[in-house]
Amino acid sequence: MALTKQERRERIKKRIHRVVTGTSATPRLCVFRSNCQIYAQLIDDRSGKTLAYASSLEKDIAAAAGNKTEKAAMVGKLIANKAKAINIEQVVFDRNGYLYHGRVKSVAEAAREGGLKF
Repeated sequence: MALTKQERRERIKKRIHRVVTGTSATPRLCVFRSNCQIYAQLIDDRSGKTLAYASSLEKDIAAAAGNKTEKAAMVGKLIANKAKAINIEQVVFDRNGYLYHGRVKSVAEAAREGGLKF
């Protein structure tokens, strides 16, 4: 029996979460992508709290012209700036079951350019 896209992504996501966990010193940079938007969060898994977040729905990003990949890069830079504001430089990247390609890759590369270390 073939798996649906969602079931396949959930399996990959569970496999990733066995290895990748975030702490307060090195939070998990989790990326979620919908058809139109992209979201990024810094998560401390030990306390179960989100330390910072950014999305393409924020006013300055939503108003900017560009395609979805360019807006994803803006989200990556924004999450890097918010991480620096709370003194976080080291993170672990969680692609959340998505392929490291396109918008997910764009967020990761922009966050690295913004000063985050994976």
